[in-house]
Amino acid sequence: MEKTLITFREVWKIHRMGEVDVPALKGINLDILKGEFIAIRGPSGSGKSTMMNLVGCLDVPTKGIVRLESHDISTLNDSELAQVRGKKIGFIFQQFNLIPTLSALENVMLPLEFQDDNSTNARQRSMDLLEMVGLGDRIDHLPSQLSGGQMQRVAIARALSIDPEIILADEPTGNLDSETGKFIMDFLSKIHRKEGKTIVIVTHDLGIVKYAQKVVLLKDGKIDSIKKN
Repeated sequence: MEKTLITFREVWKIHRMGEVDVPALKGINLDILKGEFIAIRGPSGSGKSTMMNLVGCLDVPTKGIVRLESHDISTLNDSELAQVRGKKIGFIFQQFNLIPTLSALENVMLPLEFQDDNSTNARQRSMDLLEMVGLGDRIDHLPSQLSGGQMQRVAIARALSIDPEIILADEPTGNLDSETGKFIMDFLSKIHRKEGKTIVIVTHDLGIVKYAQKVVLLKDGKIDSIKKN
């Protein structure tokens, strides 16, 4: 029986804008299975980013339940949320979010250092990951010395450094040319197949959607459809 990793039950997220309540999500119900490759898509303003923040334990719902395995994230404080993120979720962002003053190797090592990993182990694992994404000869380069595609590969290596259960990618090819974007998506697909990682991609790009096993379409804060590829 397939194990449910992330559960949304009647989830609402309401933002207070001055005197007005603006709902970003309206009663979302969704199960994400362990080892599933899922794409969440929809137009601007559909609630994609809000949903990503909840999946990634970056925010908590206004109403309803978001459960990550045994954790009901609506009951966790900021410190507890940070611990869950640090151990279970690897993030890949459209803007890469690399630290500009750190080398590629140091950027990949950073999450491991937050987990108090042995520095020797952290360095070796980070070097192995950079080798795996084809950047073994760029470990000492700063982000400013790398192309966009290379920076995204560093970001992927960083996301994998903690051996997360979930890889959460926000428009991971948004700033890349089509050829580099295809390399990134092929690599994520390979990780999914070989290691069984749960991958959640938030995107508006139909070219990315074909990689996913399940596609969730959001519209006006609600799930409009769920389709299997």
